[in-house]
Amino acid sequence: MSRFEPGSSINYEKMHENINIVRRRLSRPLTLSEKIVYGHLDDPAGQEIDRGRTYLRLRPDRVAMQDATAQMAMLQFISSGLPTVAVPSTIHCDHLIEAQIGGVQDLQRAKDINEEVYNFLATAAAKYGVGFWKPGSGIIHQIILENYAYPGVMLIGTDSHTPNGGGLGSICIGVGGADAVDVMAGIPWELKCPKVIGVKLTGTLSGWTSPKDVILKVAGILTVKGGTGAIVEYHGPGVDSISCTGMATICNMGAEIGATTSIFPYNHRMKTYMEKTGRGEIATVADLFKDDLVPDKGCEYDQVIEINLSELKPHINGPFTPDLAHPVSDIGAIAKKSGWPLEVKVGLIGSCTNSSYEDMGRAASLAKQALDKGLKCKAQFTVTPGSEQIRATIERDGYAKILSDVGGIVLANACGPCIGQWDRKDVKKGEKNTIVTSFNRNFTARNDANPATHAFVTSPEIVTALAIAGTLDFDPETDYLTTPSGEKFKLEPPTGDELPSRDFDPGQDTYQHPPAEGGSVKVNVSPSSNRLQLLEPFDKWHGKDLENMRVLIKVKGKCTTDHISAAGPWLKFRGHLDNISNNLLIGAVNIENDAVNKIKNQLTGEYGGVPDVARYYKANGESWVVVGDENYGEGSSREHAALEPRHLGGRAIIVKSFARIHETNLKKQGLLPLTFADPKDYDKIRPDDKISITGLKSFAPGKPVTAVIKHSDGNQDSISLNHTFNETQIEWFQAGSALNRMKELQ
Repeated sequence: MSRFEPGSSINYEKMHENINIVRRRLSRPLTLSEKIVYGHLDDPAGQEIDRGRTYLRLRPDRVAMQDATAQMAMLQFISSGLPTVAVPSTIHCDHLIEAQIGGVQDLQRAKDINEEVYNFLATAAAKYGVGFWKPGSGIIHQIILENYAYPGVMLIGTDSHTPNGGGLGSICIGVGGADAVDVMAGIPWELKCPKVIGVKLTGTLSGWTSPKDVILKVAGILTVKGGTGAIVEYHGPGVDSISCTGMATICNMGAEIGATTSIFPYNHRMKTYMEKTGRGEIATVADLFKDDLVPDKGCEYDQVIEINLSELKPHINGPFTPDLAHPVSDIGAIAKKSGWPLEVKVGLIGSCTNSSYEDMGRAASLAKQALDKGLKCKAQFTVTPGSEQIRATIERDGYAKILSDVGGIVLANACGPCIGQWDRKDVKKGEKNTIVTSFNRNFTARNDANPATHAFVTSPEIVTALAIAGTLDFDPETDYLTTPSGEKFKLEPPTGDELPSRDFDPGQDTYQHPPAEGGSVKVNVSPSSNRLQLLEPFDKWHGKDLENMRVLIKVKGKCTTDHISAAGPWLKFRGHLDNISNNLLIGAVNIENDAVNKIKNQLTGEYGGVPDVARYYKANGESWVVVGDENYGEGSSREHAALEPRHLGGRAIIVKSFARIHETNLKKQGLLPLTFADPKDYDKIRPDDKISITGLKSFAPGKPVTAVIKHSDGNQDSISLNHTFNETQIEWFQAGSALNRMKELQ
């Protein structure tokens, strides 16, 4: 049963009209991505459109927020002073449930521990007209796919894996909370006009190869930043061999290549999925507008990749980065050569990427073969259902029992280990070990806070096979398992129904619809709370150049949002800016000493933690900058990675290149995200330098600023720094934040 509100956001006529206006102006065939994005332009007749250059002003249809990011988004919305949201919006409680014992116990524990936060989100949702999915309902992206996504919709979500909805022909984009506030406030939302990367699929998926292997292969080709500033658009005859939820898997993990989002064209698989999930009436309307939901013949892509699904082999990516791609047939030899532990300690299936009915069915088909031969998993094995609907349906249809019988523990319908919500007990911190997951991200220490854990991402089918075998050195296509009686046997390729033959079982009702009139609802934030804190406006720009700023830390190598603002145990402080700021950059490597969370306080000469030194500088009136490497801020959409440096006195982040969402988040909070015009200038900056950023009085789009680097030996360098600010974003900087600017304009 869908929670879609009929008529709330479905408007194919308006999109069709906008597409025609833009097509007449551009006089060329359009990609599918362009149709949906330009179909949501605020001013289709006047908007300047140039892929990769201009900023588009858009009108998204919906907003969705997960509970860890919704806290800050709703705190910002409250401080905007607006009475109610302008577009349909929902909050989803999925991030704060720690995997410990099993689904039922872990959910109850989370409700007890997080009662204050859940109450805040439930009352804020009711007051401001936002739908509320209670803890236990499932992972935001699965709920969106089951209820709110549909072909042609534009949805923004405060989570980097929002692109999951592209599996249903939607443009779904991950953003920070401040972007969500803009859309909820009825303000046009800005996005740099995306380039479009085409991935042409030919052939047919079969055997051990799964939809996950498509994106694992693409990640290997494009790397973690190859999709930055682009929408990845899948097309070609191979598309029809992939299920709707399989397409969602591929789009979900597109976040790992830095893509703005990913999308598939409308087809019969999507129509069937919508009918099965209570949205048959939308599919009927979509059929009438099908030409707007597929690319035009002859449309041009900025880059094209071709993948023959008939030749694609099962892949496994990792460790420590999701773009290190290997065929499963090679991973054993590569692991031996690289010194990676061969023993698989834990296999984990599920997550927002791979927890569909089909995924669970295919995994269960392998588990059943093992059970029939008297085998269980050699590794520990966990199962995370994506939603209450999936949990209830796989329980009804027997999959959950098979997965449990083979050794699996069914966890809560939540993110769990995928985002570090895992109270792992089987290895000590620092102990080298291997885990395999069907998740999307495998950065250092992400899943279990252990930097020595070698995490590999692959399909649920391969995870299940490797958990049964207990080793990476196992290719299920060619290798044999041994039964307790000594018989050797080979696993048959996995099979599973795309959708249940009967309707989905919705399970427990976990949705709270906003009341018709929420103005009288009270939203309480206790001044003594250590979980929630009302926001104070950031200071406005003082109108002068930023002089003599300290280098807080010069970061070496990869610096994701997990490094900047860790998740796991820190998730509990996501609604309290001052408390969560105690995790600022504690995972980043300091180039001065190759250590984490150990930097020199240039005022005292002593070494301390990054947040402690930042607080010391702020208390002593010293502004500071962070210096970083390539693709700074890749990964999660968490805006805390931008709020924290601003809160602790940071003014600028100077790097070789940024990930899209993080760069925007920094701008929203009044910081200056700047990039070296010459990447080699990174080497000119020393930890004890003072940096001045000049030219801010004439700060303008497309015009570089200058950084004067004063060295402790009395010498100085002057370097050029680029930026991507437009005129509106410069106003955010001058006002102190986008929220400050919004209030000025009210």
